[in-house]
Amino acid sequence: MKAIISATCLLVPCLWASAGAAEPTSSFAWNPTAAAAYLDGRETWWMDSQTAARDHETFCISCHTAAPYALARPALRTALGEREVSVNEQRLLANISKRVRLWNEVEPFYSDDKKGQVKAGDARPGDVKAQESRGTEAILNALILASNDVKTGKLNADTRMAFKNLWSLQERTGDAAGAWSWLNFHNAPWEADDSRYYGAALAALAIAAAPDDYRASPEIQDNLRLLCEYLDSRRLAQSPVNRVVLLWASTRWSGLLTVEHQQAIIDEALGKQQDDGGWAIATMVGTWKRRDGTPLDTKSDGYATGVVTFVLQQAGISREQAQVKRGLGWLVQNQDKTSGRWSASSLNKERDFASLAGPFMSDAATAYAVLALTAESK
Repeated sequence: MKAIISATCLLVPCLWASAGAAEPTSSFAWNPTAAAAYLDGRETWWMDSQTAARDHETFCISCHTAAPYALARPALRTALGEREVSVNEQRLLANISKRVRLWNEVEPFYSDDKKGQVKAGDARPGDVKAQESRGTEAILNALILASNDVKTGKLNADTRMAFKNLWSLQERTGDAAGAWSWLNFHNAPWEADDSRYYGAALAALAIAAAPDDYRASPEIQDNLRLLCEYLDSRRLAQSPVNRVVLLWASTRWSGLLTVEHQQAIIDEALGKQQDDGGWAIATMVGTWKRRDGTPLDTKSDGYATGVVTFVLQQAGISREQAQVKRGLGWLVQNQDKTSGRWSASSLNKERDFASLAGPFMSDAATAYAVLALTAESK
């Protein structure tokens, strides 16, 4: 289902350029070296911070910094002329593999008693936050490890174990049948009331990415059916950004969405483009309001623009299609020349960038901007 809009599927040169030099036949020039430096610096800070520290000398795989980094950093390898996986990526993957192998020994990232760091013995049976944390981690572990396995075409033993952990936590009955518990701290866009659906869409993406024809495994067919039914039955009730993530999964999983449903999401996303060519996450999360009462920042931002332009390209829309080209142009024009990052504002409160949580949205924005700008034509 790659060529959804056949008239726009034109092959064009890659968008990335070496720092300071645009690719000769492209109007898109940006600085991948600076973007990598920002992402690497932020990931190093996160892995070493007390905020991320967990038991067994591991760290939290956060939705805002670590997970986007794991998905985006490999995309910079060609642009930077790197032959090896970066040190940070190696450390991140080793951390995930360690927690997968010690799944029954490590504590969940969060518990009801401690909304921050969890130490051994904190989580109790019936602990809601621990259950949410386990479900979230199981999905992110499987997604990151499966995505890493794509380059070898073989499903690693740790990845198989991650999927085993994932399936053990899938809801089998009730309103959430087919999905997983997911962290809800009432923070958009990743830890809100509707984020369980976001997590389920990421699980679908993980399954679709897994090599060795993992999705055809007989023992998981009932699990897949439940997941597909969950995603389909709740699709129309979702925020636009959640539907875009579902579209992303459907570009890897043939039949997850019909062509008509894919096109509806594409049309919705294109309809939310702003006059300057970008997208604003504030317009992609429904009726969300900040808890401090301040108005949402409705300016175009790197996160929404990165996610939308990346996923549209994954759905088969050429980077030369007018609206996608304008979105990519917005990203090029709005990379910070000093730090290499792209900016995005918090949906939950007005934040100072210098605060601990201030850069979190920009961490994700930079990762998805990189994915959009390095995406290959389909």
